[in-house]
Amino acid sequence: MNKTFVIALFTLAGLLSAPLASASPELARSKNCMACHAVDKKLVGPSYKDVAAKYANDKDAVAKLAKKIREGGVGSFGQIPMPANPQVSEAEARTLAAWVMAQK
Repeated sequence: MNKTFVIALFTLAGLLSAPLASASPELARSKNCMACHAVDKKLVGPSYKDVAAKYANDKDAVAKLAKKIREGGVGSFGQIPMPANPQVSEAEARTLAAWVMAQK
């Protein structure tokens, strides 16, 4: 591959992902994530910044968090369970997880 093609490819990828990243706060609100989570403070569940910090060195963080969003879980941040969210599609869960990981 030539250098110009690679640069164009990365530029296109960035442009395509920008709407997803900027839409994520609205997506989080529409899926009721904000009822239990906030960006920078603990509510019922941990803040998104705390989640991002905990998984910062995990290369599989987005996949793990997307699964947890859809299937729920307990124990990562205490004993208050996170309910399953089957109304969130796999694509939406990945978008939300990627947005959470960007909260630093």
